[in-house]
Amino acid sequence: MTSYIFDNAAEEPTAQRFASLEALYDPRTIRFLEATGVGPGWRCLEVGGGSGSIAAWLADRVGPAGHVLVTDIDPRFLAALAAAGRPHVEVVRHDIGVDPLPAASFDLVHARLVLIHVPEAAAALARLAAALRPGGWLVVEDFDPTCIDRAFPTGDGPDAAVARKAYAALGAILVARGAGPGWGRSLYQRFLELGLTEVGMEGHLVARPGGSVGARLDAANFAQAGPAAVAAGLLTAAELDRMLALLGDPACAFASPTMFTAWGRRP
Repeated sequence: MTSYIFDNAAEEPTAQRFASLEALYDPRTIRFLEATGVGPGWRCLEVGGGSGSIAAWLADRVGPAGHVLVTDIDPRFLAALAAAGRPHVEVVRHDIGVDPLPAASFDLVHARLVLIHVPEAAAALARLAAALRPGGWLVVEDFDPTCIDRAFPTGDGPDAAVARKAYAALGAILVARGAGPGWGRSLYQRFLELGLTEVGMEGHLVARPGGSVGARLDAANFAQAGPAAVAAGLLTAAELDRMLALLGDPACAFASPTMFTAWGRRP
């Protein structure tokens, strides 16, 4: 079962998170999806649809002869997509951690920043692979929050120490509640173990100045998950306040978490 720390019921930070993720990562995601050859008539599964930007792109790509199934554990932000008059788009409430999927049904399955939050991630990944038709593509994108020191671009020593502690606290919570340590970087080997072919993986890392879209994404995450870090003794309230201030300061910069994108094809 998903133990998602960024609950969609907190609508203001969730809306900020989704908007930031779309701005930061949609062009990159679309590049990987285009490489699969997705086109008219394809049947696609978009897991953890968020606010629906990628699902909408897929719907336009496959056209009325295709079908896009969009799932989310809390689909409230998919209401506009469901009401957009696309009969070939289906929105379903679904927990990828425990709920079944139809086998051998999709030409393309995509999940971005979903499995990292799922304690049963390995089993969920196997279900995603099993949902592919022969020749179908699986594309999974996930952060690895503990892969690097995210404070390394920060020049000021005390501020770097606060950022390092804050990011470590956030990473610890995500790892404890989700897929566990090293999930993102393990995707390549996991795809091979599932018997997929044409497997590849790419990592993505950028610097995020304070006040940028990426820093606002981090600020939304800290606003929502920071109190849990304080309650767990991983961070003090003063350190959380300082981190939020640094994320708004253009004089500071931070590394993004490493985004790993893995792809493979069912034989």
